[in-house]
Amino acid sequence: MTVPTRTAHDGVTLPLIGLGTYGLNGDEGVAAMRGAIESGYRLIDTAVNYGNEEAVGEVIRQSPVPREELIIATKLPGRHHGFDETMASFEESRRRLGVDRIDLYLIHWPNPSVNRYVDSWQAMIELVADGLVGSIGVCNFTQAMLERLGSSTGVLPSVNQVELHPYFSQGPLREFHEAHGILTQAWSPLGRKSDLLDHPVLADIASTHGVSVTQVVLRWHVQQGIVAIPKSGDAERQRQNLAVFDFALSDADMERIGSLERGRIWGADPDTHEEM
Repeated sequence: MTVPTRTAHDGVTLPLIGLGTYGLNGDEGVAAMRGAIESGYRLIDTAVNYGNEEAVGEVIRQSPVPREELIIATKLPGRHHGFDETMASFEESRRRLGVDRIDLYLIHWPNPSVNRYVDSWQAMIELVADGLVGSIGVCNFTQAMLERLGSSTGVLPSVNQVELHPYFSQGPLREFHEAHGILTQAWSPLGRKSDLLDHPVLADIASTHGVSVTQVVLRWHVQQGIVAIPKSGDAERQRQNLAVFDFALSDADMERIGSLERGRIWGADPDTHEEM
């Protein structure tokens, strides 16, 4: 299956659905991720703090798909902010993944009280210049933080991965992204640990189209050009999550889903929430 793509301002092209890997560890995780690649996933999203970069590395080695067709993304943890710390953390990620080059390297959280994310960003710019990273981005950054990166270094992220789902659609931030060629990625696109997938409005729309509620939610994302990275270790769910490109939601459907807005599920405001 070929998944439609979007291209950022720096030329990086990402499929509209990737595979989130949080919790996919060990032999079971390797098998699940390998199965996902065989089903058509090409964007694999991991992080130092997920503790599974070695497992992703094993998937890369086992994959029947050529390395150049895979997009491997990993994330710098908060405890490694700073120029030298970022360089060292990157080398450890590269070693665990067993790759010469990381395709997409992201700052996991801005941690503004530490106030070192610009230093990390400068290191990441250097990694791109050295050919060790294909594209650089961030997670959980506000518009003000993105603007600070741009004004400090002249380089904006290609990606900002944020909490995003029908309960929290991030409209103003997405408008800023669109204006500057930044791709919006959605973590928790299905509203994990909420009642989103039980909502009667979504159930009604799913019934109309003869699809699942999960497929309606993922279609809502991709129809707006949002790169969704749902996590699943189940082979059938992985296949269903990719099967959202043969139907379309109507304007009325999109309006009804838009009415579900209620705010963050997690309370993880990037101005105050920090992760190390």
